[in-house]
Amino acid sequence: MPSHTANLFSIATGSSEPIYRQLVEQVRRLSASGQLRPGDEMPSVREIAQALALNPMTVSKAYSLLEMEGVLARRRGLGMVVADSAPAQPADRADLLRPTLERAAVEARQLELDPDTVLSLFATILKETK
Repeated sequence: MPSHTANLFSIATGSSEPIYRQLVEQVRRLSASGQLRPGDEMPSVREIAQALALNPMTVSKAYSLLEMEGVLARRRGLGMVVADSAPAQPADRADLLRPTLERAAVEARQLELDPDTVLSLFATILKETK
């Protein structure tokens, strides 16, 4: 795996979601989308902790959960790698997006935005290129 893998992760420090859960969800999404492929080497706990200014125990906790779920596997001499598994189906990928959309819907309701405005904004964001 390229050394820039740690750059694929981003942490929302103001989020109510714990940092380790944010990492877990991001690895799940990257794996489901094919950006992380079976056998890809993950950056070390130390690399991610340094890149994101996190406590290494936080990263270790995320890796342990992902290993228990079968998303990551420990390989002697390589550290953690993406586990061999069946590719995610489109429905599985949509399920991974649902929690993010639920949080966005809560925020939209708190801001008292009407659904048409929110959907229009979301459609615009989807069409934007990065």
